[in-house]
Amino acid sequence: MLDHLDRPRRARVQPRLAEMIASELREQILNGVYTDGMLPKQEDLIAQFGVSAPPMREALRILEVDGLITVRRGKVGGAVIHRPDGGSVSHALGMTLQGEQVPLRDLADSVLQLEPMCAAGCARLPDRARLLGPLIEANLAETEEAIGDGPVFTHRARLFHDLIVAHVPQMTMRLVVRSVVAVWTAQEETWAHEVTEAGRYPNRREQRSALDAHKRIAARILDGDAEGAERAARSHTKASQKRVLAEFGDRVVDASSPRALRGLREVTARHSDLNLYQQD
Repeated sequence: MLDHLDRPRRARVQPRLAEMIASELREQILNGVYTDGMLPKQEDLIAQFGVSAPPMREALRILEVDGLITVRRGKVGGAVIHRPDGGSVSHALGMTLQGEQVPLRDLADSVLQLEPMCAAGCARLPDRARLLGPLIEANLAETEEAIGDGPVFTHRARLFHDLIVAHVPQMTMRLVVRSVVAVWTAQEETWAHEVTEAGRYPNRREQRSALDAHKRIAARILDGDAEGAERAARSHTKASQKRVLAEFGDRVVDASSPRALRGLREVTARHSDLNLYQQD
């Protein structure tokens, strides 16, 4: 009679229905099942899953919290899909770093370790001259034109770094590094605005020196010199970070101020443009 007390008790906890629905819809979204950018209407989803309205509404709420959809109300209502991209990763990383109170010195160290490897990866591309040559040449010319205008010079100089990271052959490496670099770029562009307003932006000679460093990195990449490209990129990154860290090193990473948010959006847009170049 007491035999059941001698057997191990196995508690079987089933996932809630809403979580099961959300899990299946999440998988479909990430696998690109819905090509029109919208989930089916709620009544269609209810029929598809054979459930009532409450668990379906909860499932959609879970996906909305995940950032995968936005539920619109009214006549033009529906669930708009937001597939994760580099921008969402960069923003999430920046917010996490700020939430953990990570100082810029820590972020800079990661950039210093990761970004030079991207220069080496680009130097190993067999078609680097076709993919990177025209883009680098245009960027170097535009950066040179900006000498004397601090924030514009920094903006165009940072685009050089975006170009390198965007052409790393390994997609995982590209996504990880560009997210880290995007957060750093937003911090450096904030620094450029602040020191310009204070009259402390590096002078023309120093700007010219930074541009020359970009030219050396570009030459080694296009020559296929992976080790030389990595060395040149690491030397330049360390030198360019030095002035920023001298003033901002102990600051916590900023991903929430209006300027930082605007900077992250701009960097993400630049990455999207670079992806279009690669597809062409």
